[in-house]
Amino acid sequence: MSYVLIGVVARRFGVHPQTLRLYEREGLIRPARSAGNTRLYDQETVERLEIILTLTRDLGVNLAGVEVILDLKSRLARMEGEVGRLMEAIRAVAADHAARSGGEASARALVVRPRGPLVRRTD
Repeated sequence: MSYVLIGVVARRFGVHPQTLRLYEREGLIRPARSAGNTRLYDQETVERLEIILTLTRDLGVNLAGVEVILDLKSRLARMEGEVGRLMEAIRAVAADHAARSGGEASARALVVRPRGPLVRRTD
């Protein structure tokens, strides 16, 4: 994993290092630290900083709004992961059901509709 120093990040994005320190104090970014306590920015932190700067510079969002947006983005990513795991479990159950039912499986198969409830296929 490669790290970049605060001065390099500040120059890259055209911000003062103090701005990056403010974002850290506000809890918006969490750079790693060296043994000498130097801030070290990894790729994930730099990408998060890009999002923060887009929100503040381009869209006019204040730091409180940025915090809310980043929290919602994180929660959405967690939920997407949960939905993916749930879909895998449903597929596994359906495959197990089909394997146990043999030829009857297609008549009683579970169907997952993208925006609807689980229903039994009756055809």
